[in-house]
Amino acid sequence: MMTAHAEARSINPPPRLLMGPGPINADPRVLRAMSAPLVGQYDPAMTAYMNETMALYREVFRTGNEQTFLVDGTARAGIEAALVSLLEPGDRLLVPVFGRFGHLLREIGERVGAEVHTIEVPWGEVFAPEQLEEAVLAVRPKVLAVVHGDTSTTMAQPLADLGEICRRHDVLLYCDATATLGGNEVDTDLWGLDVVTAGLQKCLGGPSGSAPITLSSRAVSVIQGRRHVEAGLVEKGDKPRGVRIASNYLDLAMLMDYWGPRRLNHHTEATSMLYAARECGRLLVEEGLEWAVARHELHGRAMLAGVQGLGLKVFGDPEHRMNNVVAVEIPDGVDGDGARSALLEDFGIEIGTSFGPLHGRVWRIGTMGHNARKDAVLTTLAALEQVLRGAGVPVTPGGGVGAACEVYP
Repeated sequence: MMTAHAEARSINPPPRLLMGPGPINADPRVLRAMSAPLVGQYDPAMTAYMNETMALYREVFRTGNEQTFLVDGTARAGIEAALVSLLEPGDRLLVPVFGRFGHLLREIGERVGAEVHTIEVPWGEVFAPEQLEEAVLAVRPKVLAVVHGDTSTTMAQPLADLGEICRRHDVLLYCDATATLGGNEVDTDLWGLDVVTAGLQKCLGGPSGSAPITLSSRAVSVIQGRRHVEAGLVEKGDKPRGVRIASNYLDLAMLMDYWGPRRLNHHTEATSMLYAARECGRLLVEEGLEWAVARHELHGRAMLAGVQGLGLKVFGDPEHRMNNVVAVEIPDGVDGDGARSALLEDFGIEIGTSFGPLHGRVWRIGTMGHNARKDAVLTTLAALEQVLRGAGVPVTPGGGVGAACEVYP
C-alpha cells in the first residue's frame, strides 16, 4: 500500500481567473519577487528592504506616519494586532456593523475583554456621519472601529468626516481597509485615521499573508504606554509600562521595536512575503495611486454595466458601492452554487457567494488588483452569459459584453 508521502506530487494548481471578492490572481511581478533568494533577517539587504517597504506604504496609505510597517499574517492578523494593542480589558469599543466584517471586529473586541457596543443598519446600507457621532456621544468609546469596505455587502462606509468627530470627542479611530486600499480612496492623514490595516490579496494585487499597517502618533502613544520587552531581551532602561498587551505575536509595541532602529528581535521575518508586500507597494506607487483608483473605478463600472446588460439586478445602495466588487442578485429559479460551479468547471472562472442573510441570494464579482483589466471583465461576462443560458435564464445575446464595452473609451 502506498503511503500518503509516496502519493504526494508537486503542486500544480488548475488555471483559474479569480473574479470573486478576493483573493485574486497575484500580479506576475509579485510572484517573481517572491521567488528571490532568502537572506538573513538582519542582513543589511533585508533591513534595507524593510525600510523601503515602510517608505512605500507611507505613500500607499497617504500618510507621514513613521510607524508604517507589516504584520506577518493575513489581513485578519493586522486587524487583531490593532485591536489587541489599543484595547485593555474593560475599555469601550464602538463598532458600526453594516456587514459580516463589522461582526468580526465586535468578536475580536469581545475576545480582548473590551466592553463592546454596536450599532447596525441593514446589509446594503451604510451609516451617515450624524448617526456615528450620536453613537460616539452615547457610548463614549476609547476606540471607534470601522470597516471601510465590507465585501460581504460590497458597500463602502464614507470616512472623511469621522476623524474630526473622533478627535473632537477624544476617540481613537481604527479602520479596516482590507478590501479597499489600492482601489478606492483611502487618505489616512487627510481623514484623520489613527490606525489603518489592510491585506495584499485584493486591490494590492498580491497573495494573502501580509498585513500592512499604519499608526498615528496618537495611537503610538497609547500603544507605547503598554510597552513590555520580552524578559530575554530586556536592556537597561527598558521599564515595563501599563497593562501588558495580551498577545505576544501581535504586540504592536514589540513590532515597532522590531521594525525600528533597535531591530529588537521579535520573530523571524516572513522574507518571501516581505518581498511580495514590497513589490505590491512598489507597483502601486509606480502606477500612481490616483491612476490605480481610476483603473478600479473604470473596470468596476464596466462590470456593473455588464451584469445589468445581462438583465441582472444589483444589490445594495449604488451610491456607496466599492469600486472593486459588485453584488448581483441571483435570478429566481437559478441554483446559485450550481452556476458558480459551472463557471469554475467550464470556464475556470471563480466568483463568490456571500454570508449570513445574503448567502444564496447574491453572487459577488470582483474586479481588483491584477484582475482590474478589460480582458478579465469581458471574459467573465461572456462566460456568465453562457452559464445563465444553461440555467434557462433569458438573456440578450452579447448583452453583458456589449454594455461593458460601452463603458470603455
